[in-house]
Amino acid sequence: MLRPDTVALTGLLALITALGPVSTDMYLPSLPDIGRLLSASPAAVQLTLSAYLVGFAIGQLGYGPMSDRFGRKPVLLAALVLFCAGNIACAAAPSIGLLIAARVVQAIGGSGAIVVARAIVRDLYSGARAGRELSLMGSIMAIAPIVAPLIGGILQTQFGWRANFLVALAVGLAAALIVWRKLPETLARRASEPVSPFSMARVYRGLIASRSFLAHLGIVSTSFAGLFAWLSGSSFVLQDLYGLSAFAYSVAFAICSLGYLAGTFTAATIVSRLGLDTTIGIGTGALAGGGLALAAALAFGLPSLPAIVLPTALYLFGLGLALPQGMAGALTPFPDRAGAASSLLGFVQQSSAALLGVLVGHMLGASAWPIGAPMAVMGCLSLLIWAASRSVRAARH
Repeated sequence: MLRPDTVALTGLLALITALGPVSTDMYLPSLPDIGRLLSASPAAVQLTLSAYLVGFAIGQLGYGPMSDRFGRKPVLLAALVLFCAGNIACAAAPSIGLLIAARVVQAIGGSGAIVVARAIVRDLYSGARAGRELSLMGSIMAIAPIVAPLIGGILQTQFGWRANFLVALAVGLAAALIVWRKLPETLARRASEPVSPFSMARVYRGLIASRSFLAHLGIVSTSFAGLFAWLSGSSFVLQDLYGLSAFAYSVAFAICSLGYLAGTFTAATIVSRLGLDTTIGIGTGALAGGGLALAAALAFGLPSLPAIVLPTALYLFGLGLALPQGMAGALTPFPDRAGAASSLLGFVQQSSAALLGVLVGHMLGASAWPIGAPMAVMGCLSLLIWAASRSVRAARH
């Protein structure tokens, strides 16, 4: 069995958490081709992303309370089985409508994996130590958005878009096997009350009453929404407007994702010394700086690819600093309800990003503004929330 404070456990939790990026980032180079082969508009193809986030958001609401009641391991295994079933349905989808529906199934399974992984971290760690663990997981997980689009570009070129979901299926099956054989149960004391809509609503009301939780939730949600603007629109902007091939796009995407890897690695190095709040502040500053730099490049008409890629890399660097620490700050006050707190955090994070993604899909056209403007706004909002709520987060109530 895997033990706390080991590279093996951190690696497993990172693999589980990476199922979301694998499910999304790997097929990004295929989006234009999916539209052509399934006779779908860019807005309809973008719905395969937003529908995934909607399913991901809604699915999270139930997994946390269930894992608080029944234990982390059985709930995680059930989620992984559903994730694998969704990938099979995606690979076999004959139309854009059925692909969207299959993505929802895939997402509901994947959402349980990330909720339970965060709850396991809170079972074992707290405070800056939890932030460091989430950052270490993020450093490993950051390899996924770097490698996944490269793999996706190769798969798209050699085998077509359906191969992406078969590879995601293989990753899900591997994760399920390791969890079944090696992961111990980490929940020390199970919640005594049965899981019901009434009990879940009562728990969530208690979480929302915490102003510290809401402040961290705001930082997590705004910073992640800016990332999803990039995920939703970058494939169309860089391939259709800048003329990149599917593989060249995946290389550009991987370069941007190196920013996230650098951010999570930096956070894991400094958070124990500087604390959660200062690390979040540095991250939100980079988020705002990257978003504003991208907006400025577009406003001044800089047409080169580096004018898009470099500011985005800075934004993702800030995300790697702020996002894991924001999650740790939100979960730390609730050791007895870590699953529920993780669920609510993920629900708001993913649903707000999905709404922004739909908006980006409808704005896509003749410029990169549909990704530049949202990233600038969300980066500045995250910095503003951090600055305005410092006393609230310090009080932790």
